[in-house]
Amino acid sequence: MEQSMETWLPHLHNRPRLLIVDDQPTNIRVLHELFREDCDVFMATLGEQAISLCRTLLPDLILLDVVMEGMDGHEVCRRLKADPATQGIPIIFITAQRQESDEVRGLELGAVDFISKPINPTIVRARVRTHLTLKLQNDLLRSMALMDGLTGVANRRKFDEDLLADWRQCFREQKPLSLILVDVDYFKRYNDRYGHLAGDGCLKSVAQALSETVRRPYDLVARYGGEEFACILPNTDLRGAVELAEKMQRNIRSLGIEHSGSDVDRVVTISLGVATLVPTAVLEFQALIVAADKQLYEAKKTGRARVCSSFSDECPIESGRL
Repeated sequence: MEQSMETWLPHLHNRPRLLIVDDQPTNIRVLHELFREDCDVFMATLGEQAISLCRTLLPDLILLDVVMEGMDGHEVCRRLKADPATQGIPIIFITAQRQESDEVRGLELGAVDFISKPINPTIVRARVRTHLTLKLQNDLLRSMALMDGLTGVANRRKFDEDLLADWRQCFREQKPLSLILVDVDYFKRYNDRYGHLAGDGCLKSVAQALSETVRRPYDLVARYGGEEFACILPNTDLRGAVELAEKMQRNIRSLGIEHSGSDVDRVVTISLGVATLVPTAVLEFQALIVAADKQLYEAKKTGRARVCSSFSDECPIESGRL
């Protein structure tokens, strides 16, 4: 009796996402029937459609036909492996081609496996199980490598990766990208007065409160360095980003963490700098960091425990978080 995918992958909180790419509806139906009980199955019949779906869905595994109308599977694989956003998705070629040179070419392009048609359902399920398990393990290791060990939020490396990816995505869509930089007010004094153990506890509490304030799955809260945090908000205009920053400020203050060494309050507070840009071909993503950092400096210079913001004239500010 075959095991279910739940038995294969007991640590997955969500069902695996499987993308089937084939220009023959019959082949898609066979594979869909094989995995529909255990996976969220998505389908594409054209190469361009498959690439677009991959960028949107980020599937856990792709079953990809080689011979298709228009763009063939080899070119689909090449493009996915050339894109940092999709290059980590494992690809299994499923094809009627049986020459050794065909298999070698597919593996050289970056595929993890090669299955010949007509398929053997038991073999296909076993290989999908193996590669989904490996994908899960790699995702867990990568997640650990991109997490700040103290606070549990994303680390600076993850921040840098996501900001670049979101900048490129917002450039393609011509959508605003917002960034909030956060600094814990008079944190050195806090450490000096209460000790570094209490300081670590304070940073953990701040990180958790910031994370709970951000609701959308594609927004990111990261530890930027020391007592500084950052929040990346794709498809968010200035008004929406400022509203979120003000909510962050209120939520941190409401924690009620005693800070008798502060000049602005008797509890821990934060200063926030907010900037919004619509990416253009002449701007680098660092321009957004510079703009947010300038506003954070302004917030600290003008009294702390406040939000300062700026936006490009190209940015809409009337519609809030999109």
